[in-house]
Amino acid sequence: MHNVKDIRQNPDQFENDLKKRFVNIDIKKILLLDENNRKLIQKKETLEKEKKDISKKKEKSLFEKSKEISKQIENYESEQSKIKKELDNILFSLPNIALNDVPVGKDETSNKEISKNGDIKKFNYKPKSHYEIGENLNMLDFNLATKTTGSRFVFVKDKLALLERALSNFMLDTHVKVNGYKEISPPLIASDDSMFGTGQLPKFENDQFEIMLEEKNDRKFLIPTAEVILTNMVREQILNHKDLPLRLVASTPCFRKEAGSYGKDTKGMIRQHQFYKVELVSVVDPNECNSELERMTNCATKILDLLKLPYKKVILSTGDMGFSAEKTYDIEVWIPSENRYREISSCSSCGTFQSKRMKARFKDIKNETKFLGTLNGSGLAIGRTLIAILENYQNEDGTITIPEVLRPYMNNLDKITSN
Repeated sequence: MHNVKDIRQNPDQFENDLKKRFVNIDIKKILLLDENNRKLIQKKETLEKEKKDISKKKEKSLFEKSKEISKQIENYESEQSKIKKELDNILFSLPNIALNDVPVGKDETSNKEISKNGDIKKFNYKPKSHYEIGENLNMLDFNLATKTTGSRFVFVKDKLALLERALSNFMLDTHVKVNGYKEISPPLIASDDSMFGTGQLPKFENDQFEIMLEEKNDRKFLIPTAEVILTNMVREQILNHKDLPLRLVASTPCFRKEAGSYGKDTKGMIRQHQFYKVELVSVVDPNECNSELERMTNCATKILDLLKLPYKKVILSTGDMGFSAEKTYDIEVWIPSENRYREISSCSSCGTFQSKRMKARFKDIKNETKFLGTLNGSGLAIGRTLIAILENYQNEDGTITIPEVLRPYMNNLDKITSN
């Protein structure tokens, strides 16, 4: 969230920073609303002081004047409330400012490759897609899911269900035992305040699955990512500097409408309404956000290194980053059937953008109260990791070799067959 005081001090800079994110704003309108808001507050406070002075005198002759002042105060409060709401609605819809080292560009075509890792397997046959492999094994069933639930859902069965669970447990164990994250099993439902805190509301309301409740004012949503609920664990709190960094990990189902993806990836498991994801969240001193982003991204790529899956690391452009992010790395895994890399993780630093929305602060080493830095990243998306294993570890006879590191989680099974 943006502080109007900062905008007021350097409006041209703010306008230019948002232009780099391809967002055009009416800066004059923002400044005018801010000015009118402050004027009304000042008028109201002046009248309140006058009313207080009158009440001290306790003169009956001033009673009518006091009543008139009260009406004026009410009018000013009403007018100021409307202006403040209009100003807030504008500010709440504006994305975070990108850091200086983020490439400026309108979309993914301006993203920059940082590195490539792993060897791409050469097949002596045309590699099958994950959905062909899964259906041939009778372990992925999209048609049944369409009958029971609708499109963009899937039944994962038998040994592939075991592989899905194994991936989750393997990732959690690695992040907890090796990478130093604390495991959390959080609620899967978030309040509107929590959704606002991390930036899903109000701008992306159409992408969310809202739960219908009898109490209309009590809005609840299925979590689109565990980031929402994990980050909000520090909402409206003041932490101590010695308690930082706070590193959390959770494996949860996630729910998204994918409202803007009509016609994209309609076959298979790439883009589902329900999927599993292991999510990493860090809460840090904002001065540590850059180094923590590098650390978090390395924690995510470590999973792919251990699974021996080829991938590349990309820095997203200003136009391709998420709403709350100031800098984002995408990790893309190799998908043989498509002959290209696909996103499997997105790791972002949000600076103080989310903490300002959540009112989440800390006492620094000078005992000054400041807003926290927050980061989040997939470590990794379970469904897409499952896809990558099915395709990269497929055999010509339709079987799947299980990566060595997963075998202890798979009852020491080394291959998935249709038997």
